[in-house]
Amino acid sequence: MTRSARNTVTAYYAAFNAENPTGMLACVTDGIEHRVNEGGIRLGREKFAEFCTHMGVSYREQLKDIEIFVNETGTRAAAEFVVHGAYLKTDPGLPEARGQTYILPAGSFFDLQDGKISRITTFYNLNDWIAQVSV
Repeated sequence: MTRSARNTVTAYYAAFNAENPTGMLACVTDGIEHRVNEGGIRLGREKFAEFCTHMGVSYREQLKDIEIFVNETGTRAAAEFVVHGAYLKTDPGLPEARGQTYILPAGSFFDLQDGKISRITTFYNLNDWIAQVSV
C-alpha cells in the first residue's frame, strides 16, 4: 500500500510539473478536500479544477527537489519541495503581477483513500513570496 501512495503523489506532482490539470484531477477523489496556505478549504473535484485553472493563468510553477514521505499503511503522505515560479496575472489582494520570478520552499500533506488523494494541505511562507514579487 505504501508504494501505491508514493506512486499517486509522484503522479500528482508529475502532472503539476507538466502543467496537466487533467492528470492532477485523475489523482484525486471526487470529494477532495483542498486546504491552501493562508486560505480557505475547497471541497470537491469541481472546486479543485477551478483552482487549477486559476493557478495556470496566474502563475507558471515548477516544483524541484521533491521529497515524498509515506506512512506504513499508505493512507498519509507528505512532500517537501522548492517552487520555482513566475507571477503572471495579478491575484486579488496580492501585489501586482509583472512576470516576477520567485523561489520558495514549500510542503504538502496528503490523506489517501483507495489509491487517490482525498486531502491536500499546502504550506509556504506567504510573506517570503510577497517580498520576492514586490521588488
